[in-house]
Amino acid sequence: MFNIRKIQEQVIFGAVKAESNETMAQTIVNGASESNPVWVKNTMKRLEDNFDLLTVKKIRMNCQCGYAMDEKLALVKELMASAANLEEFANQPKAKTAGLSYHDDELYLQFPFCPCPMLAEVDKLNSNTWCQCTTGYSKVLFEKAFGCQVDVELLKSIKMGDEICLMKITPLGNIHFN
Repeated sequence: MFNIRKIQEQVIFGAVKAESNETMAQTIVNGASESNPVWVKNTMKRLEDNFDLLTVKKIRMNCQCGYAMDEKLALVKELMASAANLEEFANQPKAKTAGLSYHDDELYLQFPFCPCPMLAEVDKLNSNTWCQCTTGYSKVLFEKAFGCQVDVELLKSIKMGDEICLMKITPLGNIHFN
């Protein structure tokens, strides 16, 4: 059975340990008796209490679970094969269905729902810390597809009270279409 909580505990532990040590990682992940919504909020609070904001973001971006990455990567590559630039890439019907858009020379990815299964029972988050794993997921996805470094900025989050989840995807190098 797919246990997203166990997966998140493991990836958070590994990401914290990489930035600190095993003791700190255990302190952050500790909360076995907490329900998922309580654990999510408390784990993020423990992260925020023990690390500066840039390190918290780096840790969370490294916590992406990679769920369904292969199929999403195949879709992005399919879209790239029939485009000559980012505008054409994002304006295809399949791209729009997937939540991609392009305006003002910028690429965006949006969801009308929260894509994170760990947040299904969470009503509202106190910060966007948890959502940074989605920016990490998108960074990995688009870097693999585009073949260059990508910056991903979280602009809106449903769990923070916004109507959509919205990220800006900024390629930092040349993208090879077709």
